[in-house]
Amino acid sequence: MLAKKEEILIRAFEPGDTDDIVRLTVAEFEPASIDAKIEAMMGGTPWARVKEKVVRDELAAYPAGCFVAVTGGAVVGYVTTTLNLLASRGTVANLVVSSACQGRGIGRKLLQRALQYFRALNLQQAKIETLATNEVGQHLYPSLGFREVVRQIHYAMSLTGEVEGAAPKRK
Repeated sequence: MLAKKEEILIRAFEPGDTDDIVRLTVAEFEPASIDAKIEAMMGGTPWARVKEKVVRDELAAYPAGCFVAVTGGAVVGYVTTTLNLLASRGTVANLVVSSACQGRGIGRKLLQRALQYFRALNLQQAKIETLATNEVGQHLYPSLGFREVVRQIHYAMSLTGEVEGAAPKRK
């Protein structure tokens, strides 16, 4: 566990961080993963495999917009971002902090670094999404100036057969 006096360094992503970021994602992201909820509901490709590909693709596409939190030589958190230059908007795509290090302000520092990056690019807006079950995010994001825009509902269905509780197919 992280001692309170251990220094946390927020630094730019380096390609050698990729595997640590993926491991951290698989260890910590399941409660925030829509894919994990779909997998639990109807099976399919394991959520961790799906999320690993998404994270690796984001790191490859936007390496300058990824920042990591390091202590004792270990990556204990990260934030990835994407850009929509037409909308002049940066999006915080992923924010993960090791459960052993949560509650120490690391997520806040990572978000602040991402916002600094967006401002350096002269973007006009920043966006982040979260699930209704993420109480920490629902407190943290507004404390940094984010405002709720709208709530979204995600639906999923199996295309491979009848689903319990589904309306019968019309003939």
